[in-house]
Amino acid sequence: MLVLQAVKSVRDAELTLSLIISQMQEIASILPEYYVVNEMKGVGTVLSVRLIAEIGDVRRFHNGSALVAFAGIDAPPYESGSFVGTNRHISKRGSASLRKIGYEIMHALKVTKPTDDSAVYDFMIKKENEGKPKRVAKIAGFNKFLRIYYARVMEVYC
Repeated sequence: MLVLQAVKSVRDAELTLSLIISQMQEIASILPEYYVVNEMKGVGTVLSVRLIAEIGDVRRFHNGSALVAFAGIDAPPYESGSFVGTNRHISKRGSASLRKIGYEIMHALKVTKPTDDSAVYDFMIKKENEGKPKRVAKIAGFNKFLRIYYARVMEVYC
């Protein structure tokens, strides 16, 4: 009895989620950047609306680095006097959900292996060949992805 009730609850949640995603797609299709984001490799219809919703209006960022800082994947400064640290981690000051969406995009890119427009994929592979762990390479790839995202979306608005 409890299992049947749990299954019903999961089905109701999935139905609600699909309804919300379809409404988000309907609203996002009005935006001029929606089609540009959908054409980017690794981003499907669901991830594109989540990405647009999480970032919001890209024009509020003065450059791609500001968008990267908003995501929280920039390395914070680590220096004192003449000491300059080189082993730094991501700052995690920004949006945790944007970092999760980015990780999903990088995973999708890794699985699909794009043939054209593969700058981010090639960058991830390059970082892995340099000896970086796969997660570090994905975050570095997401950093590059956000910079490309910023440039392409700003072209639409300018």
